[in-house]
Amino acid sequence: MEESKDIEEHGPTEQDRGIQLTQYALKDPLTYAIIGAAQKVHRTLGPGFAESTYQAALCKELMAREITFESQKEFEVFYEGALCGTYRPDLVVHGKVVLEIKAISRLAREHAAQTISYLKASGLSVALLVNFGAPSLEVKRFRN
Repeated sequence: MEESKDIEEHGPTEQDRGIQLTQYALKDPLTYAIIGAAQKVHRTLGPGFAESTYQAALCKELMAREITFESQKEFEVFYEGALCGTYRPDLVVHGKVVLEIKAISRLAREHAAQTISYLKASGLSVALLVNFGAPSLEVKRFRN
């Protein structure tokens, strides 16, 4: 019992976590706002719905927050200058952030690889992989 108490005393305090969140919000307010919208959707709906349900709810929440986005925007994929195909990420937020949505029990490496590939092909600088299927919202952030 004393060991866990000792660990708690040495960990970051609530105030420290609040300061870290505030610094993050100032450093990257757009992704912070997107994550906040996703957290509200997850808190309201919880896990267990289809990906399309979370995407629709997140779009509604982004609109309520006046955050612009495009759904299923098409990007072309080139290989050595030749067009090889296209892909459509779930959302592109404010023309800056690729947002890939999942509704699965646990993220796997393939999901991260997919998101990184989408980020590279889009030419944008940031991507968020958001999983609504777990008991707690999972978010992974990637930079190009």
